[in-house]
Amino acid sequence: MAQWCQLQMLDCKYLEQVDQLYDDSFPMDIRQYLSKWIESIDWDTVAVQDSLATVRFHDLLAQLDDQHSRFALENNFLLQHNIRKIKRNLQDRFQEDPVHMAMIISRNLKEEEKILANAKSAEQEGDGTVSAMVVEKQKLDNKVKEMKDRVQTVDQNIKNVEDLQDEYDFKINTLKNRENEMNGMTQKELEKEKMLIGRMCFELKAKRQDVVIRLTDLLNVTQALLSDLISEELPEWKQRQQIACIGGPPNACVDQLQNWFTAVAESLQQVRQHLKKLQELEQKFTYESDPITQKKAFLEARALELLKNLLSNSLVVERQPCMPTHPQRPLVLKTGVQFTVKLRFLVKLHEFNYQLKVKAVFDKDVTEKKGFRKFNILGTNTKVMNMEESNGSLAAEFRHLQLKEQKVAGNRTNEGPLIVTEELHSLSFESELQLNQSGLDIKLEAMSLPVVVISNVCQLPSGWASILWYNMLTTEPKNLKFFLSPPPAKWCQLSEVLSWQFSSVTKRGLNQEQLNMLADKLLGAKAQRNPEGLIPWTKFCKQSANEKTFPFWLWIEGILDLIKRHLLPLWNDGSIMGFISKEREKALLSDKCPGTFLLRFSESSREGAITFTWIEHDVHAKPLFHSVEPYTKKELGAVSLPDIIRTYKVMAAENIPENPLRFLYPNIPKDKAFGKYYPKPTETLELMDVENTDKSGYMKTELISVSEVHPSRLQDNMLPMSPDDYKVLEHYVGPRDIDAVASNLIGFGQFDIQVDAALICCVCSAAVQHNCILIKGTFH
Repeated sequence: MAQWCQLQMLDCKYLEQVDQLYDDSFPMDIRQYLSKWIESIDWDTVAVQDSLATVRFHDLLAQLDDQHSRFALENNFLLQHNIRKIKRNLQDRFQEDPVHMAMIISRNLKEEEKILANAKSAEQEGDGTVSAMVVEKQKLDNKVKEMKDRVQTVDQNIKNVEDLQDEYDFKINTLKNRENEMNGMTQKELEKEKMLIGRMCFELKAKRQDVVIRLTDLLNVTQALLSDLISEELPEWKQRQQIACIGGPPNACVDQLQNWFTAVAESLQQVRQHLKKLQELEQKFTYESDPITQKKAFLEARALELLKNLLSNSLVVERQPCMPTHPQRPLVLKTGVQFTVKLRFLVKLHEFNYQLKVKAVFDKDVTEKKGFRKFNILGTNTKVMNMEESNGSLAAEFRHLQLKEQKVAGNRTNEGPLIVTEELHSLSFESELQLNQSGLDIKLEAMSLPVVVISNVCQLPSGWASILWYNMLTTEPKNLKFFLSPPPAKWCQLSEVLSWQFSSVTKRGLNQEQLNMLADKLLGAKAQRNPEGLIPWTKFCKQSANEKTFPFWLWIEGILDLIKRHLLPLWNDGSIMGFISKEREKALLSDKCPGTFLLRFSESSREGAITFTWIEHDVHAKPLFHSVEPYTKKELGAVSLPDIIRTYKVMAAENIPENPLRFLYPNIPKDKAFGKYYPKPTETLELMDVENTDKSGYMKTELISVSEVHPSRLQDNMLPMSPDDYKVLEHYVGPRDIDAVASNLIGFGQFDIQVDAALICCVCSAAVQHNCILIKGTFH
């Protein structure tokens, strides 16, 4: 079943996570209309090839044209309009940068897969392992239900009071009329009627007292629920948003939060209506010590105060500031580049639609700006919140904001106590809610997480490091002086965040062995691994790691970029071990057969590089390890790593070049591990066919990596055999003896299968004794 179809069958809590993936930069409408076509494309590959991304961008526009034609046949004018609008927006956003669109689609498809996997895992776990979050959600749902039930009960009780009071009023007036008319009522009948009216009056007073008590209890329940929402649920949602911003699990539940906030607001609005009804009843009938008279003003003030408290906490930043060109690096803003930010009002009541005008303000609360840069905010910085543009939620999205640095006299220099990428700035939003008929006049404000403002894209990695460190260690959005004295991070915290940096852009995070290697780099190889081990900010992002000329984070950043550009499929399928020390590398390979190799990232390249190490055995069966010079983005841009591994050769003077790479660690045949990434057979034949020339008249060529070795090495070290060599030799000498024989043969060529097995064993034995070189079945 198609992925999009599977998603639509999930529970609403998972559908909400899907909803968070799509916005105006790439609307969900496209995902819906073109789901089959989108899922048929390898967007990971498209996202790293400019020319292919351009082709796919125009293909997508053509698909939208086809969809528009289908709507035209259906005479669906509204959907035709929407498709045209979507197409124009895509052209405006991605015409000059189609790779960015491919990256968005690739990321969203990966996140959809994670959501499906989580849903499937939760289903398999069953009802016995319900998460703590689900339990808390159920508790709040129960509290909301209790509140709504109480509202209905109070509403019914007030109606009963009103009916009883009307009846009481009718009987009083009837009795007075009869007394005035002197219609012949006996004294006994009169006393009986007065007694009945007296009991009715007593019952009416009791019911009025009960209604006041129930209203008080309802406000107590509402206040407790409101306290849970404002002091617990809302901060937890904001903290989950911080985690999502730095690569953690997607932050959902905003719709659920909105439902809770809206339910409380509706309840308080109904309480205020109930109090108005009680006031009407009081005007018709009151008495000494009337509970309505005594409690009405207090209850009205309390309900209004609770409502104001709720509304003043309802404006939130649903999507943090982010440049569309770098969707996975929010909160880092570049001057002169547009960024987006989305706000939501959690109380979704129709009377608030188009009543909130929000204004964006930069660095509003920064009073001490000496030495810090100052910025003006440009673009449309005011928006009216409405329900029409945000799938029914009361929201406003700023799409065209940008920052411009204020110039000072002379040449500007950064004279502040912090470097540019450690300066934190605030983006706040102001609004006012005025509903005269309801007595509401509330100042509203929301603040984004702190942002880092850069002036050059080369500052992005360091700026992102600041965002990681801040959101990992604090939840206080106004602590803009954080980096004047940044606290250290525990390794258990940092290791999780580092893993997120990989899982957020690929399908794999970091496993424990990879994290152990990184822990050694930061905490020292001799230090015992301790989850509580502290890493200072300077050691993470400013000081050189292991006496290199670049910090630890910039090394990680270079590797991330290398993976995204050139190694994504290999990283996703687990072929790259990546982070492993040279000592651990030797330990893993030492007992493996010759030609076993593994892939690891270079520790000496700031820009990111990858190398492979393989094992050989000398005549004394001593393991020898060889690593090739690391491949950088430049080399991988010319030849893919699987092709490098496929064609790699080692040679010495007057020696036939051979490929020493046989098995990917632990024991996967090379062609099985990487065969799916090799050029197709037709492509390979075209490259090898000397008769095949292109229109220019040149023969096609193929780049092959070759390592040269000194001839003396061949006297002591033997090149391992190919997989075919192993199969033939194993056929004759048996699997237990194969390594002993193979480790002493330089090369092993084609044998005649008809030769007697015993003879072959003798030949092999003689070759070993005389240290011969066997090539193509001939001894030299």
